Parts: sequence; structure tokens; C-alpha cells
Amino acid sequence: MELKKRWISLYVENQIGVLAKISGLLAGKSYNLDTLTVGETEDPTVSRMTIGLTSDDITFEQIKKQLNRNVVVIKVIDFSDVPIHKKELLYIRVNKCSEKDKAEIFRMAKVFSLEIIDYDKSSVIVQCVKTEDKNNDMIELFKKTFINRIEVVRGGSVAIEAISTKDA
Repeated sequence: MELKKRWISLYVENQIGVLAKISGLLAGKSYNLDTLTVGETEDPTVSRMTIGLTSDDITFEQIKKQLNRNVVVIKVIDFSDVPIHKKELLYIRVNKCSEKDKAEIFRMAKVFSLEIIDYDKSSVIVQCVKTEDKNNDMIELFKKTFINRIEVVRGGSVAIEAISTKDA
């Protein structure tokens, strides 16, 4: 069976314990999530989850059915084969920076459209809001350039159905 990257968006009731119920349901069935992000929507009683996972077709259908049966789930949207806009938040802190290092970080930020969000004499924090693949590329570039001096924090991807085109 072919494993593919899948994306699901859920509208769920915005209540205490809903995240634990959903992640517990998936973990209890031994489904491994690649990413899970949740936030309140325009309606404060509803939250939206974006879940990324890798699975085969049969397992993915089971996951969707189980989510649809869950009482806290309002709606399940399968984003796997529809055009979507998807981004992930990434922070990279570079430590023990010389002036030359800082100049290189600022140059990289300009070239790759990154944002410098904080810095002092010896550290710089860069923010990158791009696709998961592009963020992976940024991490590799920073690892190679600033060996053993980076710290990475990343949030899960959020996604919305595209109006006209797919986000590359």
C-alpha cells in the first residue's frame, strides 16, 4: 500500500479537552500525526484543526470516518487532493554570533524574505513563514552555515482551501 502525505481540516467545538480527545483518538488507533495545529475561528465557540499525517488510502478513510463520528467534531474536510494554501511558522535562533555572522544572517533574511524578529550582541532570531518543505530547506541552510549554533522551533502547518490556485 502506498503511503502519502494527507491533510485534514476539522471544525471542532471550542471546549476544554477537545484537542486531547482528538489526539487521543488518533493515538489510540496508532495513527502517527506529522503535524497538528489548532486555533479559534471567527466564531469563538468553534476551533479549526489542521492535521497532517502520512497514511495509505484505507487507513486514511478509517481516520476520516472515526473523526466524523466524534461528538466534538462539527465538520471534517479532506485537503489531500484539493488546492490549498498551507504555511508553517518557523523560528531559528543563531547563537554565538560574530559581527560577520550577523551580517550573513541579515543578508540571508533579505535574500529569502525572512524576518529578523529579535537580536542582541551574540544572538539573532529569524522568523520564517513558508511551506514545510521550504522551512526544511531553511533549517538545512542555517545548520550548514552556523554549525551547532542554531535552535529551531516550528509550529504545525495551517491550511485553507484555495480560491483559484495551489500554493507551491
